[in-house]
Amino acid sequence: MARARQTGPADRDLVALQETLQIEIDPELLLLALTHRSFAYENGGIPTNERLEFLGDSILGQAVTVRLFRDHPELDEGELAKRRASLVSSAALAEVGRAIGLGPFIRLGRGETMTGGADKPSILADTVEAIIGATYLDAGDDEATALVLRLVSPLMSDPARFGAAMDPKTSLQEAAARLGAPPPVYEVAESGPDHSKHFLATVSVGELVRASGEGSSKKQAEMAAALEAWTSLNAG
Repeated sequence: MARARQTGPADRDLVALQETLQIEIDPELLLLALTHRSFAYENGGIPTNERLEFLGDSILGQAVTVRLFRDHPELDEGELAKRRASLVSSAALAEVGRAIGLGPFIRLGRGETMTGGADKPSILADTVEAIIGATYLDAGDDEATALVLRLVSPLMSDPARFGAAMDPKTSLQEAAARLGAPPPVYEVAESGPDHSKHFLATVSVGELVRASGEGSSKKQAEMAAALEAWTSLNAG
């Protein structure tokens, strides 16, 4: 059986990505952080970035929590939790991934490549987390924390983001009205067994924007889609 064609940075210079991220870590570890499960499946079941993603998620949460705690003594626990959620959401991390031009470096299977996987919010977000995890393993906690803060600082300085992330469906509806567009329309598809349902929501705001979001509940998926759509509208 022929080996699946590699996509992503197998033959790219990863030095450029490290320069963008302002990190120096082992190239093989960085390559692992960029390896999506679809690529691994097509290439004989090689290791994926999912363990690094798990590690990076924890480091991301801690770094953001500490920064918010120190910078905002005026905020109570509930407000801090809401702000943290907005900064570590898939939509926020996908925005980070796009800002650093991460998509072309991600190693994807042919199916994901053909369906635009390099720009899917969930894949971008997971890869950002995996890179954070890889940085921690190779360069240590201080470097990983510094990377997190470099990546999310632009989001922290945008106060409008916090309102949208706390109630993305209402924020999207208000944005649509402000632009004279029709109200958002949601479509939700579900998959998986009853004990482990997965939901994919798609939201459209007229002809202005169409976005999707995933989650373990219909509400979670719709909120993720709404935040992605709101982010796209405001980016424009």
